[in-house]
Amino acid sequence: MSAQSLLAGPVRSATPHTALDPAPADPDLAVPPGAGLALLLATIGFALNCWAWALLSPLGPVYVERGLAPDAALLVAIPVVVGSLGRIPVGALTDRYGGRILFPTIALLSVVPVLFIGLVGQYTYATLLVGGFFLGIAGTTFAVGIPYVNSWFPPGRRGAALGVFGASMGGTAIGAFTTVPLLTSAGERAPFLVTASALVLYAVLALLLLPTSPTWTPARRSIVAATSSALRLMITWQASYLYAVSFGGYVAFSVFLPTMLNTWYGLPSAEAALRMAGFVLVAVLLRPLGGVLSDRSGAASTLMVSYVAVLLGALVIAAHPPLMPVGTIAFLLIAAGLGLGSGAVFALVAQVTDSSAVGAVTGVVGAAGGLGGFVPPLVMAAILARTGTYAPGVVLLAAATVGALVITRALAGRARGR
Repeated sequence: MSAQSLLAGPVRSATPHTALDPAPADPDLAVPPGAGLALLLATIGFALNCWAWALLSPLGPVYVERGLAPDAALLVAIPVVVGSLGRIPVGALTDRYGGRILFPTIALLSVVPVLFIGLVGQYTYATLLVGGFFLGIAGTTFAVGIPYVNSWFPPGRRGAALGVFGASMGGTAIGAFTTVPLLTSAGERAPFLVTASALVLYAVLALLLLPTSPTWTPARRSIVAATSSALRLMITWQASYLYAVSFGGYVAFSVFLPTMLNTWYGLPSAEAALRMAGFVLVAVLLRPLGGVLSDRSGAASTLMVSYVAVLLGALVIAAHPPLMPVGTIAFLLIAAGLGLGSGAVFALVAQVTDSSAVGAVTGVVGAAGGLGGFVPPLVMAAILARTGTYAPGVVLLAAATVGALVITRALAGRARGR
């Protein structure tokens, strides 16, 4: 069964919805021809760009061992920060020029820093930092995909479609599993040449095959005006907070969980990394489900469930329970909640935001999610150094989740109004 048939299939109109959400959108709204192909190509594009975006993460320790970098933290952080902030202007550009132009353009632009690092830049710390800065371009693709996919699907199908697209954030795993093996088996340039080849191939396919939605119309405002207008919308800041908790929490745990398990529970590095991989897998798999549930039961209700799961898991972890089985269950509950929430946030944005501004709002919200993942590890490390325990930091996560519940409740009323 094709992706389009899954997304366009019937939804029972008798599906109940809670008082938090509006009645589900008309399930008989047709998905236009080409939507399945558009979703497939957008998802592949984001996955490949995520692969490029995360190239330096597995190579950071290698460059430290070679004496090229004092530590891996800055090398890993620069592409993520640039990619997150870059989503703000790219989201506004997508409203104006559309995904058909922006997807292949960003893929080709990303080839430049990939080849620069692989052929020239990986031999000094300064050139690694320069290459990492421009590698952040690849991370802006998220702000292209959300409005592009949104334009193809009617309101009752957008949650599932956006969830499928968002799950391609798992493209970072391609780099994690292939970069170092390619370097050791085929040479230090191999990971970059393979990634660049994949991006060029995708750009060509996107130029030839990527369709434009029949419902999309280009925004006429300048990038500055569109971004400024998005920043004045309350929904932009509310959704930014929600995504910073959901996706930012996912990023934070994927970065910091091995350290936490090693320090707090004494796990060896290899076992801690394996458990982190399980955490990431649960979150990635649950993201599409968050979108599907948003279509069927409402985005606000899905978000409420996701944040309650995170809150319960955080309260259990704050008590520092034994890792097996209580701690493991609590960590997986947090992963499930963060995955569901990441999939539901943009379904809610689509419900309460004018279609002509989705790209600009998405850019800001996506930036908040990416940046939100780097504050918690710093806070957790500082708290451990001061108190000798991570418990107060986990309690802060619980408090942030309570704030997300309050905001979701408020946004539910606006969704009902629309």
